[in-house]
Amino acid sequence: MSARRNFEWPKLLTADGRGIAFGGDYNPDQWSEDIWDDDIRLMKQAGVNTVALAIFSWDRIQPTEDRWDFGWLDRIIDKLGNAGIAVDLASATATAPLWLYESHPEVLPRDKYGHPVNAGSRQSWSPTSPVFKEYALTLCRKLAERYGTNPYVTAWHMGNEYGWNNREDYSDNALEAFRAWCRRKYGTIDALNQAWGTTFWGQEMNGFDEVLIPRFMGADSMVNPGQKLDFERFGNDMLLDFYKAERDAIAEICPDKPFTTNFMVSTDQCCMDYAAWAEEVNFVSNDHYFHEGESHLDELACSDALMDSLALGKPWYVMEHSTSAVQWKPLNTRKRKGETVRDSLAHVAMGADAINFFQWRASAFGAEAFHSAMVPHAGEDTKLFRQVCELGASLHTLADAGVQGTELAHSDTAILFSAESEWATRSQTLPSMKLNHWHDVRDWYRAFLDAGSRADIVPLAYDWSSYKTVVLPTVLILSAADTQRLADFAAAGGRVVVGYATGLIDEHFHTWLGGYPGAGDGLLRLMLGIRGEEFNILGAEAEGEPGEIRLASADDSVAMDGSTTRLWQNDVNVTGEHAQVLATYAGEEADEWELDGTAAVTRNPYGSGEAYFVGCDLDVADLTKLVRAYLAAPSQGDADVLHTVRESADATFDFYLPRGKKTVELQGIEGEPVILFQTDRGEKPGSYTVRRNGVLVVRR
Repeated sequence: MSARRNFEWPKLLTADGRGIAFGGDYNPDQWSEDIWDDDIRLMKQAGVNTVALAIFSWDRIQPTEDRWDFGWLDRIIDKLGNAGIAVDLASATATAPLWLYESHPEVLPRDKYGHPVNAGSRQSWSPTSPVFKEYALTLCRKLAERYGTNPYVTAWHMGNEYGWNNREDYSDNALEAFRAWCRRKYGTIDALNQAWGTTFWGQEMNGFDEVLIPRFMGADSMVNPGQKLDFERFGNDMLLDFYKAERDAIAEICPDKPFTTNFMVSTDQCCMDYAAWAEEVNFVSNDHYFHEGESHLDELACSDALMDSLALGKPWYVMEHSTSAVQWKPLNTRKRKGETVRDSLAHVAMGADAINFFQWRASAFGAEAFHSAMVPHAGEDTKLFRQVCELGASLHTLADAGVQGTELAHSDTAILFSAESEWATRSQTLPSMKLNHWHDVRDWYRAFLDAGSRADIVPLAYDWSSYKTVVLPTVLILSAADTQRLADFAAAGGRVVVGYATGLIDEHFHTWLGGYPGAGDGLLRLMLGIRGEEFNILGAEAEGEPGEIRLASADDSVAMDGSTTRLWQNDVNVTGEHAQVLATYAGEEADEWELDGTAAVTRNPYGSGEAYFVGCDLDVADLTKLVRAYLAAPSQGDADVLHTVRESADATFDFYLPRGKKTVELQGIEGEPVILFQTDRGEKPGSYTVRRNGVLVVRR
């Protein structure tokens, strides 16, 4: 892996270049120029200080193959800059002009059935197409030559949401690129055959020219899981290579401005291996869209916790979120009173120093016309625009107080996330097709919050050795090296918590042998002090069969009594001499499956530390019981409040946000209040009443 790029934050057009960035995607080419001045007037009114520009503007910049038009872009950049609004300039390659597709239809990606992914949406291009790459890099160089020294352009925004529409490409270009990727990875065809287990179903290859991509193979289309996993890795790498090619084309001409691209991290999507992508940007950016329902704030915080880790604790950038409803979900709920401001300040509470929306002005036409924006269809005299203005003022207040550049304080617990395990849980060759690693990460995260604690989300590939506890929820893939890291961590005094479908396969999708979980040729089993023989899978599909199994506490506590598992139970034997059973399967349903009295949750000493095995799926409420009883610190906080700390050598800021619908009363809060959003001071010093969707920020 290449060395990580230096952290570099884009400057604003303020006297010292500092401040919390506030703005959004701006698409002036959707509007006549007589609206531009009004846009800038409203931006100044709202406190906007930065915009992302030209993301989908390739066809306006290059209307035909032999004609370029930068005049409109020159004019709007000058207007923005003269108003003190910095520009994050896109490479404009997210959508290509139609003339390019007409001239070169071979640049289109293909789906697994061999059909072209036709033009008309975003990213209708193959990342491995040399023709498309040539045109895209020409555009990048043209932009760098024209705007590289422009003082109003302070950052480069490469592409947009790489992989949204071309994450998996089955074109002939992709086939040739995949064969080359496999050759680089494995060196010999024998090594590849071994990795993919091609002796099964007679798939052995004699050379790399026989390597296939997992196109549709008919009704019995169960793809070789090792091949599919490598194709996922390849898809990530080909887009990352394309990003780097764009970035480097601009950097050769304009090396002195920071580069980023917007990740897509929410717990409904995290399609790329962003642990690798974060190495290649100067500052980490994310597009986050809220999850409707009671998990709204928790899901936001969970996604942001991963972003903070990807940024290595440095501030990061919200490139897109929504002021209210989107238009692309089955259910497009709007935000309630205060949530537009609350969500934005929650991102700041989790480490963000930039708050941006899609988009500035709601479109009058097109696929996202009913996507909320900073200026809605109804205009400036609206509740929504007034909230935008209130947010701009709040961010200015936080910047003046010194929040920018402070870093999020870490917890003692790391929940480990693996993009490869997330890809693997989608395989159709597992004991259950209902696994979801990323959702299990979210459930564990919420359980710690419900227990009055907080965890960090850390990529498995990163260094998590400084934590006291690490949790592995459905981390299906564990290599021998990562298993050894876990064992070393526990031996040195750490606590390892292993979830029910963790460590079943290695990095080639080979099943570890000798019993479950077998990672590290049995090292994980040794650490846990258990050995699983079989999985018990439940589901409504089995009519007339039990749909759940109860747990009972087996130690002196009653912590796990009444807990319920509904998907997956490990049938295990306790093998560790000093292993302790904390909960067992119990009741008639357990007896029917020969699980009554079988260990469900265990604890085993290992070296100077300990290892827990949670051998079945549990919902958030039952995970919370487990966390409270065994994993959270004795001095637990208020479970009704999300409390984070951002700090530097000069100041410490405490953020308090109610997690539910009820008003919370806070007592004994030290420091001077900076933000009192939907918050009232109490009569006693340090006491506050924070209403639903409110935020309290205190400096101490």
